[in-house]
Order: sequence, then structure tokens, then C-alpha cells
Amino acid sequence: MEKKAPSVDGNPVTTDEGTMSPYGQTKRGLSARHVQLMAIGGSIGTGLFVGIGSYMRDSGPLSVVLGYLLYGLLFIWPCYLCVGEMCAYLPIRGSIFELAARYIDPAFGFAMGWVYFYAGVMLVCVEYSAVATIMQYWTTSVNPAVWIAMAMVVCIILNIVAVEWYGESEFIMASTKVLLIIGLILLTFITMVGGNPKKDPYGFRYWTDGVMYEFYTDGDTGRFLGLFNVMVYAAFSLAGPDLPSLAAGEIQNPRYTIPRVCKMIFWRIVGFYVIGTLAVNIICDSHDPRLISAIDNGEAGSAASPWVIGIENLDIHGLPDLINVLILLSGWSCGNAYVYGSSRTLYSLAKDGQAPKFLLKCTKSGVPIYCVLVVSLITCITFMVADNSSVEVFYWFIDLTTCGLVLTYTCMVAVFLAWYRALRAQGVDRATLPWAAPLMPYWAILALIVGSAVTLFNGFTVFSPWSTQGFITSYFAIGFFMVTFAFWKFWHKTSFVKPAEADIISGKAEIDAECRIWEDGGFKERRRAELAQMHWSRRWWEKMW
Repeated sequence: MEKKAPSVDGNPVTTDEGTMSPYGQTKRGLSARHVQLMAIGGSIGTGLFVGIGSYMRDSGPLSVVLGYLLYGLLFIWPCYLCVGEMCAYLPIRGSIFELAARYIDPAFGFAMGWVYFYAGVMLVCVEYSAVATIMQYWTTSVNPAVWIAMAMVVCIILNIVAVEWYGESEFIMASTKVLLIIGLILLTFITMVGGNPKKDPYGFRYWTDGVMYEFYTDGDTGRFLGLFNVMVYAAFSLAGPDLPSLAAGEIQNPRYTIPRVCKMIFWRIVGFYVIGTLAVNIICDSHDPRLISAIDNGEAGSAASPWVIGIENLDIHGLPDLINVLILLSGWSCGNAYVYGSSRTLYSLAKDGQAPKFLLKCTKSGVPIYCVLVVSLITCITFMVADNSSVEVFYWFIDLTTCGLVLTYTCMVAVFLAWYRALRAQGVDRATLPWAAPLMPYWAILALIVGSAVTLFNGFTVFSPWSTQGFITSYFAIGFFMVTFAFWKFWHKTSFVKPAEADIISGKAEIDAECRIWEDGGFKERRRAELAQMHWSRRWWEKMW
């Protein structure tokens, strides 16, 4: 039976899925620029500005740059491309976890979804505790719980308004991250060639005393472990392929927007992370006594940032407070993005019958209100900072998050390989898809190997000397995945999906109907007419996204 689905840009869409849910559903309110900045906002947290200092000290400048480069290009970029191909074809509201159930096993989709939900909530806790840590730069007389509550209230408000307003807030906050990293890179270049109060063209002076340090053991093995140690940290601080897949059901013109977002990740990796890590290792000496002291003493905010230490060493004054404000917004933005991501994961699980049905309740503006509230309730565990060091709690949450995120991304690549096999088994030519990712399946196989290695060995330092707390925080996600997978598989007696029987069709008719609105020639003509009437600056701004 046909029915009227929610409108897209004011135009009704006819679908053939049956009766509408009495709970309402999410709406396509995110534009291309929203999604671009969401991906950036979710992938740039406080790690690049503060936490990176300890890895500079332990692994050396070249290891830091290579670690981010290798992890980004061998794992994160191909993961984005895998997600882009699948979600451009089927940008459903059930997200990639439903695709995992279709192409591999319903138990796999269940376990993957709950592990990601756990990792996303832990990442929100990371950023809330980071806000408390950063605020202590200005005052230590206020209980950190006050700053946690402040960050939490703002994120809840931004996530319960209409999704387009969430997109606008994330666009603004993520823009500050972009401006911050670009400003710091330019500052490094200007000062390294002599444009500083000391008139000192210091160049690569700090790269002359060895560039790859021995870590954990001696010799070449120690230097390799130093490099791998950075890759594990990059796994925490360089994220993002999850957000386009989670937002697939709320993106306008998804078959055009999603591939563009996923293809442009290469430039974000190179521009923000590789050049950014190169710049911070130029401006700050990894052996700087102030950096080592700040790391050892657990100092807060920008006091432990190698950027700030390097800037102050050049007698440049007035910037630490500004940088601390921008680092604060960076952490806040990342927390905001993952409140969104976690709530949409919970909505996806409920939609597939893997979480309570009441979580499907959406507001008139398309926000899964109870999902947002449940996520916010769980993140109240961040208030542990009231009884423990906020820096200590911050690192607990980092360890809990890292394995969960890498495991989820590795599962996304596994889902793509299953999708690839299903297309071949069912005689579907990838050239007929809305977008086909390059170098597949070879790049996906390489990403699966890299992701599996980082997942299995991310806690290699906890074994000698043995650390029970470190082992639990480093490997909890693997155990959680195995338990949830076994529970769903034995409780529902699910079977692995055969490639020839994988469901690659359900929901496609509805998506095709929605996308005709953006693919329609009249829509394109109206859009061109709107752009022609804009001031040149506004027209340039719109086209950039």
C-alpha cells in the first residue's frame, strides 16, 4: 500500500514501504556544508592540540608525522570510501548497522551497533572531561563537575532542536577548529623562517637530534613500536567515517553529497593532520623541559600544549588564552558531534528491533528525542571527575574509546567486502552504482589488515609490566563485541548471509523517490537561478560546499 512519506524541501515523497511508523522519523535537514563540517568536527578533537605532546616526547617528530600519515591513508581514507560507496547507493535511516545485518549476519550488525554506541558515548565523555581539564587552565577553585554540566546542557540543547539547527551549530564550532589549525600552521611557517620577535630562523633545528625515538624497547624494534604507538593514538584522534553513514538518512541530496564528503577526506588528512603534526614538531622541541614537566605533572589545558610552549619560547605573548578558548571549542564541538552520532546509532538499533521501541519517538522536527536523552543520561558518568583527577579520567576514557572506534571502523570495511561479494554474486555491475570507490577491493583488504592489527595490539604496553586497569580499558570493546555477537546469534539463531541471498534492494525504491527531487531538472534549474541572484561572495560560499 502506498503512503505519503515526510516531505523533502516541501515536496511530498511517495514510498512503498507500508504503514508509517507512529513514532515519526528523522528528516533530511543536513546540507552538504553541514555534513562536510560534521566530518571535520567529528575527526578533530583536543588530541591534535594537547595530547600529542606526550607522543612527541616518546616517539620523536618523524614518528608522529609518519604515524598519522600511515594510519590516515592506509585505514581512515579507504574506510571513508567503503562507507561512501555503500551509503550513496542506499542512504537509509537504519544506517550501516542495518547493512551489516543484511550482508554478513544480523548478530554482526547487532554487535557492531552496540559497540559503536558504547564507543561513541565514551568519546562524548572524553570531550566533556576535556572541557573540564581545559577550564582548569584558568581556575582550579571551581569543581570540574560544574564545567561538565555546562558542556552537557549546551550539547543536549543543540541536539534536541531541528537537525538543520544542529548542523548550523556544528558548522560554526567546527569552523573554529579549521581556523585554529590553519592559523597555527601559518604561524609555524612564518616564525620558522625568521618572522618572530627573536628574529630567529630556527627551521628544522629540533629535528637534528634523532627523529625516531626508541619506545618500550631498544633498537629498530623500539623505533617501530614508537611509530606504532603514534598510530594507536591517531586511532583515537583521527576519526570520522562513522558520521556520514549515521547521517545518511538526514542528508539532503545524499547520492551527491556523501561521495563528495568521503572523497575529500584525503585533503583533510593531509591538510589538517599530516601538515599539522609536522608543524607542531617544528615549532616545539620534543625534549623541551617545559613540555616534559607539563606531561609528567598532568597540567591542564594549553599549559600542556606543545603549540603554546613553542609560541611562548619565541616570546610571542597574548596567544595562550586565545588558543585555550579555541581548544575548548574544539573539544566541545567533538562532544556535540558524538552526542548526535550516538543518539542516531541508538535510533538505528531501535529501528531494527535491537533496542526498545520507545527510542523511535521523534519530535516534529525529526529528532529522536529519547535517544538523545538516554545518551545524555549515560554520559553523566563523566562526573567521576568530581572525585578523581580530570586528567586521569580523561585518559581512562581515551583508552576505552580507541579500541571501540577502531573495531567499528574495521567492521565497516568488513561490511563493504561482504557488499562487494554480494554485488558480484548477484551480477550487479559496480559501474551502474551512483558512485564506485576506486582501487576496490584491494584497498579495503589492506584497511582490514591495518585495522585488525591496531585493534589487537593497541594495548601492547599493558602486558609488561602487567596493568589490569590498562588491559580492561584497552580491550573492553573486543570482549563486549564477542558477548553481544554471541548473545544475539544464539538467542535468535541467526545465520551468516550467503552473498547470492544478501538483501541489496529493500528501501531502494523509497530512496530513489526521495532522490528524484534533487535529480529532477526543475530542481537544478531553480538552484541555478537562486545562485545567479546571490551576491558573488555568497555564491562562492555556497559553491565551496
